[in-house]
Amino acid sequence: LFQEQLQNWIRGNVSACPHSVFIFDEMDKMHPGLIDAIKPFLDYYEQVDGVSYTKAIFIFLSNAGGDLINRAALDFWTSGKHREEIQLKDLEPTLSVGVFNNKNSGLWHSSLIEKNLIDYFVPFLPLEQKHVKMCIRAEMIARGYAVNEEVVQAVVDEMTFFPKEQKIYSDKGCKTVQAKLDIHEDT
Repeated sequence: LFQEQLQNWIRGNVSACPHSVFIFDEMDKMHPGLIDAIKPFLDYYEQVDGVSYTKAIFIFLSNAGGDLINRAALDFWTSGKHREEIQLKDLEPTLSVGVFNNKNSGLWHSSLIEKNLIDYFVPFLPLEQKHVKMCIRAEMIARGYAVNEEVVQAVVDEMTFFPKEQKIYSDKGCKTVQAKLDIHEDT
């Protein structure tokens, strides 16, 4: 039932607008196999039911593979390389296999990966303290505050980073910056 509804929804949107963009968030929470319902739209067919899907874009967001990305980032850091030196080619093969074999990925044993229907895996690298500080400053400016570096540091100090000893990468990126900054509004 869900697979049919999803197919009808995609078909209707692409029929109305060939350049449709579909974003599937939290793929790791999606029922395994549901995503295979869109395989006909991604496969190498000219048309499906008289509709061309070649101009439609499908984006899948997932936390699956995050542990692999974090491990790679830590390996780069341990070897003295900067996060910015990590290239897609360093992660893509590992991510593809890791997501395919991860039961929690939403793409577990998916024919989309098996048949090479996903063009790119784009990793979101973990944020370092300097990046989190940029988020805090941007949020302060968005709120109309003057940037106060003492407050920036106080917010960073309340956040968690890994590995615990070195505190290199943020556990939650910038997701908690707004809430943490709320506590310091009067400062």
